[in-house]
Amino acid sequence: MAVQSVESSTTSAATSSDSSVTGTSDFSGSFGPAVALSCRECGERFDLGPIFACEACFGPLEVAYDLPSGDPEGLRRQIETGPDNIWRYAPLLPVPADVAATPSLNPGFTKLVKADNLARELGVTGELHIKDDSGNPTHSFKDRVVAIAVQAARAFGFTTLSCSSTGNLAGAVGAAAARAGFRSCVFIPHDLEAGKVVMAAVYGGDLVGIEGTYDDVNRFCSELIGDPVGEGWGFVNVNLRPYYGEGSKTLAYEICEQLGWRLPDQIVIPIASGSQLTKIDKGLKELIALGLVEDKPYKIFGAQAEGCSPVSAAFKAGHDVVRPQKPNTIAKSLAIGNPADGPYVLDIARRTGGAVEDVTDEQVVDAIKLLARTEGIFAETAGGVTVGVTKKLIEDGLLDPALTTVVLNTGDGLKTLDAVAPTTGPSAIIRPTLDSFREAGLV
Repeated sequence: MAVQSVESSTTSAATSSDSSVTGTSDFSGSFGPAVALSCRECGERFDLGPIFACEACFGPLEVAYDLPSGDPEGLRRQIETGPDNIWRYAPLLPVPADVAATPSLNPGFTKLVKADNLARELGVTGELHIKDDSGNPTHSFKDRVVAIAVQAARAFGFTTLSCSSTGNLAGAVGAAAARAGFRSCVFIPHDLEAGKVVMAAVYGGDLVGIEGTYDDVNRFCSELIGDPVGEGWGFVNVNLRPYYGEGSKTLAYEICEQLGWRLPDQIVIPIASGSQLTKIDKGLKELIALGLVEDKPYKIFGAQAEGCSPVSAAFKAGHDVVRPQKPNTIAKSLAIGNPADGPYVLDIARRTGGAVEDVTDEQVVDAIKLLARTEGIFAETAGGVTVGVTKKLIEDGLLDPALTTVVLNTGDGLKTLDAVAPTTGPSAIIRPTLDSFREAGLV
């Protein structure tokens, strides 16, 4: 796609349209209010297309919009009468207006659980909520981002959906492709949790394990895109990444709508590539700019596992550059040693007055059990990271327990059983007699 010679405002604004953009590709309404791709670094604009890096400065591209404005009450009513999934926010996403009529897994609008029991355990006196995205079709938030990427793949005429994945994304792509009628071929590190491998393979697409870390897998996929064998392939988190990333904004939209159209004071988000955190911030700012929520300060906190904590290490050291690490943690869904959006996460945490923190694998397991015991939510290891970091932030005085706080659980604990299996099991094994039950000391 050709570089547009039009100056652009930063895409962090909700209404980042530029009426002077000319020559943009015509996809017959396939991208709704989206008008261009804009470089996050230099603001250069590009036609809407399957590209992800700026030709001028190699910065990341993201979607720029001409969003509806001037009637927040009407827009709010339109959203509230929409379907109970992410397509209720179609007017704010790069998708066609009739997107709800196309074959899709229809993810989103998952529960926002008011976690009063957990709040008491942590000493929280304000509202504490868990945004539980384990309720999505393949039991992780990845269904959101893949749903948007599928719409882009359809518009660009791709025939195969692909990705590099730490597990959850592989399953989400396999399922979405099956539903939408695409072939799928996804790539994962060879040593992922067995549950995630099975879930990624069961949908009938090709699943390829690669010897190495996620970063090795990602590099391989980047090479494949440039090879003739990859022609016609849409890599949801590479050449479709600008559209894919927009799916995470729907978490921000839902949280605010489920809070009665108000911003949370504090939100704790897991960091893998960092894209989810940056897009949630983008979504919150869009809601403010559109008048759908009252403008007020909010703090964003990032959460990592100690065994893969490059962003946390940079934050604590006061650095702007994130130094890559070799992952070594049970939180494999977050095990990205060279996170693409790491520097932007640092900017957001500092701008909002938040922080980036990490916890040990032992603390992750303890937090998984704490959430399960107090709220009946069995989180995967990424959820253990966010709950564990929330506990640590409160203890260190960085997170205010009197404010409204939302903590993300991005996946189902059934996918990461190995993390808790060694320390979780029957309270007792008894003979089928009352005497044996009494002897076990359970009554």
